[in-house]
Parts: sequence; structure tokens; C-alpha cells
Amino acid sequence: MTEIQNTGEELLEELSAEQLSEQARIRREKLAALRERGQDPYRVTQYPRSHLTAQVLGDYAALEGKDVAVSGRILSRRIMGKASFIHLQDGSGRIQAYLRRDDIGDENYQAFKALDIGDIVGVKGTVFTTKSGEISVHASELQLLSKSLLPLPEKFHGLRDPDARYRQRYVDLIMNPEVKQVFQRRSQVLREIRAFLDEESFLEVDTPILHTLETGAAARPFITHHNTLDLDMFLRIETELHLKRLIVGGFDAVYEVGRIFRNEGMDSFHNPEFTTVEFYKAFADYNGIMALVERLYERVALRVCGRSDVVYQGQTIRLAAPWPRLSMAQAVKDACGADYFSWLSDEQARAEAREKGAEIEARFTKGEALAALFEAHVEKTLIQPCFITDYPVDISPLAKRKPENPDLTERFEYFIVGGEFGNGFSELNDPLDQRERFEKQVAQRKALTPRAEVDEDFLTALEYGLPPTGGIGFGVDRLVMLLSDSPSIRDVLLFPTMKPRRES
Repeated sequence: MTEIQNTGEELLEELSAEQLSEQARIRREKLAALRERGQDPYRVTQYPRSHLTAQVLGDYAALEGKDVAVSGRILSRRIMGKASFIHLQDGSGRIQAYLRRDDIGDENYQAFKALDIGDIVGVKGTVFTTKSGEISVHASELQLLSKSLLPLPEKFHGLRDPDARYRQRYVDLIMNPEVKQVFQRRSQVLREIRAFLDEESFLEVDTPILHTLETGAAARPFITHHNTLDLDMFLRIETELHLKRLIVGGFDAVYEVGRIFRNEGMDSFHNPEFTTVEFYKAFADYNGIMALVERLYERVALRVCGRSDVVYQGQTIRLAAPWPRLSMAQAVKDACGADYFSWLSDEQARAEAREKGAEIEARFTKGEALAALFEAHVEKTLIQPCFITDYPVDISPLAKRKPENPDLTERFEYFIVGGEFGNGFSELNDPLDQRERFEKQVAQRKALTPRAEVDEDFLTALEYGLPPTGGIGFGVDRLVMLLSDSPSIRDVLLFPTMKPRRES
């Protein structure tokens, strides 16, 4: 008893009135009083509930007049003398409980009246319907399971400030039931992706998150340090090179659902850590991978949303196959008149691209100029799903050249609602060509970071022989955004990256 009393007193001494709102201080006083009486709610280890609230509501015909035990957080209450109503929320929904002093006893009823919105309780009682027609539990017993020391936001219908929602997702989930639905849908999306690929005989694998080399083209990695090895290491920016090693090793089809980390900017489409799916199939090319992507997206939409036409920010997006295919050069020519095939030099390409309004750097090649024009004039216009194909080789270091035009590659990206959703290609399996491209890429990156290196082990793997292979990587978060009608990537990440608050 002494230990409990001291703990309650210490809670009050540690937090001054200036540090706490009046409501929060009163709640701590209530906790201290409970502990002094030997009724510490945090000592409760379990509660034998018989049903979720949704089960009671959904199976009322069978449960009417039966005893149940439910538990959850108090979201509202109405105290009316000798009788009261509360609404409880658990992980499945909300239900009303009706409490009378004569049923639970005067002492317990007085204890109930001292509870706060946000407290977590267990209720045992009989299922019935109130005069107003609301399915409820007529309580015979109520137990405090956990004390809420901070008040929930005003008006239990919602927490609306976006910054507060992202920073305190736990409060967001309590106050906004529709938020929980987004993340339930995210889980469905991942299940359906895995189910589709498993049915297509792909093997799910895991590859390293910590890398010893800084690789990649434009993406900047996060750097950490391994103390035992005294070695700087890098959080991965892709899963591609390890997955292709597995194709070399004899797996015919592999995929990974993986967390990726890129030390870059943040906006409605980008977060420094995000989730991708990458899959690779031996003896396939980029046409076969595009066909798989179409089928996967249509299948996931049908299973998750019940239809292949989905509404995103007021626009109906048609995900059913087939999707149109258009080369990057043709898309740019159609949009602004610039003709990639007429450029005789990088200088000419840069000059025309500037003239057409693209942002061009002095080092840009013909391929980079084409990509800049595409970004300036085409990308935002691609609302319905569309494959853009045949990217220049100088912006596609891992893609196989087109046999009929070695300046282009068998690469595609697909765009929906004006943004890129995935990137795939016929994989480059010529180790000599790959070495040349890697070395050129590393030479360019050396200007940005001296750590850039050629991945010699990957080149060794290619020298053992990579069969003709098609592969792709696409963002799970963007797909969830599309299927949940969410305008920002932060809406589909439980804990998005946020700038820390600085206390003044």
C-alpha cells in the first residue's frame, strides 16, 4: 500500500500546474486517489471480453437478452442522476452501455461518475435495445482497466488539424474512425499483392537493408556506422540488385515487399522511408512485365474496392487492362513538338529543351533533356493509367538496349493521376555493358559524393550469367493513396516522417 501511495504522490509532485492543463492535473489527482485506495488501474493485466462491439451489433438477433462482456475506450457519457449512458469504442466499432445505480451498486456508480472520457473500461451486462432503438449493453458490472491522463480533443467527432493528426496518430485513430479504415485497406492491398504474385509462382524473399556500398543514380542514401566493423553503411535505396542476384542463382521469379530509405525531400508523393514491391521474372521482357502490372492493379482494385473503376480526388480512374502504351519520345513530340530523333548533340538537345520551357542543367545529355521535357509537358497530363516506354539509355543504367535502336532501352514507367507509380524494364544482363554504365554513373556521382562505388559483386554475378529477365519496382504507398482516395502519402503512413517540434 505504501508503494502505491508514494507513486501517486510522486505523479503530482513531478508535474507542476504550469506544465499541465487543469483537466490533466485533475486526472492525475484521480489516479493518485485510486492508488491510495489500492485500486491502481495499471495493475490490471487482462479482461475476459466475450465479444467485440461489432459482433454484438451485427449479431443482435442471437444475442438479445444474453450476457456479454465488452471493453473499450469511453468516448462520450451522459450522467442522469441514478442512470447514465456511455459509448465505448474498441478496435471494431462503438457501442452504448446503460448503467443504473441500482444494478451496479452505489459505490461502483459513484466510482463510475468519477471516470473521464478517454478512460478504458470493461462492461459486463445484457444486450438490449433502448426506447430510441439503439442496441446497447445493460451493465451489471463495470471495471476501470486503464486511466487516461490526457483529455481527448474537444468534440469527439474528430481531430482535424493535419499536423496534429500525423504527429499523434494514436489520437487520430481514436478520434477519426475513417483513418483506421485507410490502414485496414492498406493491409488488404498488401495481402492481395502477395496473393497475386504467389499465384503467379513468385517466391517472396528478404534482402539486406544495410549495404556496404553507396550505389544508385540520383537517390541519396542515409548513412550509418557499424561499430564492430568500424565501417560506414548505407540504408538501401532499392532492392533490385540483390533480387537479380537471386535470378542468377536459379530462382525463376522472386519478389520483395521492402522498406526503402532515400535522403531526399518530402511532399505529398514523397516520404524519406516508404514501401515498395519489386519483382523479377526470368525469361520475360518488359512487355510481359507490363502485362503483369495491368493484371495486378486490376485484381487488387477488384478485391479491395469491389470494382476496377476507382474515384480519386473527384476523378474516375479506370484500372482495367489494357492500358495505353506510348514511347517517351513520341509523348514529348506530341506535347510540345520537340523531336528527340532530330537532335544531333547534347548541346542542341539542351538548347531546344530550354526553349520549350524545361529546367535544364549544363551537364544534361540528350536523354536527360528528353526526360526534363517529359516532366514539364507530359507527366501531369497522364491521369488515366498509361505506360511510357523506350527511355534513352543515358537515363536507364540497368535496362537492356532496344535491339533496333541501341540509344533507347526496353524500359517503361507507368503514370496515374499525373504521377509516376512504377518503373520496370527488360533487365540488362550484358556484364560488359553494365560495367561501362556503372563506371559512367559512378564518375558522375563522384562530383556529389566521394563514396560512390561500382558494385563489383553484382558485376561478378552477371558474369556467371543472368538469363533474359523482366522486372519492376512500384510504390505501395502510392497505390494505397489511389485506392483509398488519399491526397497525401502522409495519409497512408501510420507514422510519417515529421520535423521535430522545438520547444520555445
